[in-house]
Amino acid sequence: MMQEKVFPLLNECNFASVKPIMMELPYPSIQVREKNQSHAELLSIDYCGSVSEMSAITQYINNENHLSLEKCSAAKTILGIAMAEMIHLQKLGQLILLLGGSVDFVARYRDGRQKMWTPQYLRFTENPREMMLGGIEDEKAAIEQYSIHMKRINDDGVNAILARIIKDEEYHIMLLQALANEV
Repeated sequence: MMQEKVFPLLNECNFASVKPIMMELPYPSIQVREKNQSHAELLSIDYCGSVSEMSAITQYINNENHLSLEKCSAAKTILGIAMAEMIHLQKLGQLILLLGGSVDFVARYRDGRQKMWTPQYLRFTENPREMMLGGIEDEKAAIEQYSIHMKRINDDGVNAILARIIKDEEYHIMLLQALANEV
């Protein structure tokens, strides 16, 4: 008789029903007034700089992996937030390309510096509360950076998308604060 294989270690957290966690508001059309390299460069920082959607996605996925074994509900929320950040990344990429920029994971700064995205931008912890508090800090930094960039970008189409992304980031702060109190 053949013995059934037993797997003593198992992650039973099921992510099948997880959807992006974002405000239930439509996104404006992806449109720009005209090609503008300096606007594209500002958005490249939001796309893949140290404070960026790329950093947020990677940070949240890392945190979700650590949480999924013992805090499945929190892990699902974090994955939903990561999925929203993926949508932000996609929208920024579309704007960058419309503006005539390049989507290559290189942040382009005003002083001419260029820096490729790196996991060195991430914070590594296994403490769930530290994860949530770090996420809150990161979301606040993203909102501040988007606000600064909106003042420098004189394109209503671009700024409408950035303003809509900020609404999601504010919502994420609220969720992360609730999770920080739970874990």
